[in-house]
Amino acid sequence: MNNQNLPLRAAELRLETLRVFEARGFGHVGGAMSVVETLAVLYNGVMRVRPEQPDWPERDRLVCSKGHAGPAVYAALAARGFFDRELLKTLNRPGTTLPSHCDMNKTPGVDMTTGSLGQGVSTAVGLALGQKLSGQDARTYLIIGDGECDEGQVWEGLMLAAHKKLDNLTVFCDKNGQQLDGYVKNVLDTGDLAGKFRAFGFFTQSVDGHDTAAIAKAVETAAAHKGEPSMIVLNTKKGYGCAFAEDQEFNHHIAFTPEQMNGALAAAQKRLEEVSA
Repeated sequence: MNNQNLPLRAAELRLETLRVFEARGFGHVGGAMSVVETLAVLYNGVMRVRPEQPDWPERDRLVCSKGHAGPAVYAALAARGFFDRELLKTLNRPGTTLPSHCDMNKTPGVDMTTGSLGQGVSTAVGLALGQKLSGQDARTYLIIGDGECDEGQVWEGLMLAAHKKLDNLTVFCDKNGQQLDGYVKNVLDTGDLAGKFRAFGFFTQSVDGHDTAAIAKAVETAAAHKGEPSMIVLNTKKGYGCAFAEDQEFNHHIAFTPEQMNGALAAAQKRLEEVSA
């Protein structure tokens, strides 16, 4: 993995994700933008995948349990070569292969259908356990949200992962402090998430979720840790890099004007030019 290229890849992915939303005029902007850096790291040197063979049995798997971040996942998959970038313009339209939430039956490169929050934890644990039982040298990566941690199913799945010592499982918790109904601390305060993950048997690290170098280092450290599953808490900002979404309390699913999107695209383009220089 070339860490020097990661800021550039993240800037490209943020711009492409915004263009996905631009074509539709609304969507789950907040939660998609907060995981851009993580996806940039995973799809640029971490995950072993074959875009020309999406169902390669020995591949690493990604489960984006917060399936509403699908637009960012799709942008990452297109950049990696799983399908033509032109398809990104069809997001959530009739007949599209890119629905609002991730669907493994429609989109090449999507390993698990997600969107009903909490359930992605169970399926990712199942995938990681299956890899272990079959003797595969492969990993499963899972992205969950801090608001999603309100779900009891999350904790049941984490307990099983620790019990089975699934050290081939790396979980990212997108701790952006917000969920559909507002701020997490007001809806159901999750408290010290890192401490809770440790108590549940996870090797836990906390990083700046918008720092690609920090994320990459944490991923490498997690892969080297044996005997326990890993948790990487991503301290992020919901809607990061998108001015009209960043400072809204209710930015889970929003509509925007062309002028607002043009401003966000201009800022993303400027950032791309800065890291390209």
